[in-house]
Amino acid sequence: MRPLIASIRLDHFRHNYLLARQQHGGRALAVVKANAYGHGAVRCAQAVADVADGFAVACLEEALQLRAAGIRAPILLLEGVFEAAELAEVQAHGLWLVVQNREQLDMLLAAPADQPYRVWLKMDSGMHRAGFFPADYAAAYQRLAASGKADAIVKMTHFARADEPGCDATALQLAAFDAATAGLSGDCSVANSAGIMIHPHAHRDWGRPGIMLYGSTPLPDGHAANIGLKPVMRLASRVFGVRELAAGEPVGYGASFITTRPTRVGLIAGGYADGYPRLASTGSPVAVDGHASRIIGRVSMDMITIDLTDLPQAGIGSEVELWGEQVSVNAVAAHAGTIGYELLCNVKRAHFRYQD
Repeated sequence: MRPLIASIRLDHFRHNYLLARQQHGGRALAVVKANAYGHGAVRCAQAVADVADGFAVACLEEALQLRAAGIRAPILLLEGVFEAAELAEVQAHGLWLVVQNREQLDMLLAAPADQPYRVWLKMDSGMHRAGFFPADYAAAYQRLAASGKADAIVKMTHFARADEPGCDATALQLAAFDAATAGLSGDCSVANSAGIMIHPHAHRDWGRPGIMLYGSTPLPDGHAANIGLKPVMRLASRVFGVRELAAGEPVGYGASFITTRPTRVGLIAGGYADGYPRLASTGSPVAVDGHASRIIGRVSMDMITIDLTDLPQAGIGSEVELWGEQVSVNAVAAHAGTIGYELLCNVKRAHFRYQD
């Protein structure tokens, strides 16, 4: 069996959810969209089903997968519905939905309903991706409230730069949200992971922790461990080839790395077809049998070359952690010019093993 293993610690996922909810106060939806950021939505949801206040997914298909697996807690559709026909499924499965534009609101108001919907009405307080503008929000709220189609309306917005400590954009968004919702009854939800972690003034009725549930953060490295988060995914492989090269020899495609000394090169199973980023090549950190090392040369489709020169005890069969307990996924992402979210979501072809 190809030795690329994604080990998923469900006890860590549960720990992180409880920590996120405690930090936020009130209630928290566990965001498990995109297959729980690549970790397995059903298994993650089941791990907290007895304690979670609810879940958030991107779309109807993701919600139905959870319902089919026996998840009975509230599930919010963060993107709402894409066509009116989906509203019948929303009703049938007791789902909650975001309404973020006039078209979605019109669909909802025109649809027959056996029972009212639980609606999260979204405001564009400054991110400019989705939601009603502040000037239009109260009118949309009143239209929905007067229709009788909603049993409750949760007022929500989403932060664009909450992961930038010291930036005033979050405070400006929050001020815009508060001003536009003044006098409108109902719960509020504004804090994503970064909002929960570093913007206590943004803690309202409902938090929406996402990346922090998986033991990572959008903040600078080290912050996750500092607040007690635990990595949920550990991606590891094994060395299955070793060669000795003299100084001055190229390694990998394009000769992007040239040895500067006699070098032991380890070959491991894994590559960009498995979700490891191609751009995180020479210098990207790995841990070999618990010892720090690095990638040398370009990441290939199915294989990665690493430096074993200073690890004489390492060889065929040595375990290589690509990210997890020792190697931060954010550190790898930084070498690739991206974010940890993308790496976690893209893992594929690995053998997934779940630990309760």
